Amino acid sequence: MYIVECRDGTYYTGCTWDLPHRIAQHATGGGSRYTARHGFRQLAYAEEHEDLGVARQRERQIKNWRQTKKRKLIEGTWRQEW
Repeated sequence: MYIVECRDGTYYTGCTWDLPHRIAQHATGGGSRYTARHGFRQLAYAEEHEDLGVARQRERQIKNWRQTKKRKLIEGTWRQEW
């Protein structure tokens, strides 16, 4: 599970088996319609999960968060257990 910061300051949350490959896709304008439209700035956050189902559950959870809550997670100031 990962979060990409876009050039317009928004965040894209995704899930992948191969993070370096997926980030390269986002950086070159592929990867998702969202990052193609909003631009890619950098990988902002990543979590590793052994179980794909757990990773997808975490991705869905974070996708429902507001941008400010995502920013707190990225900065390390969000400390609630999920």
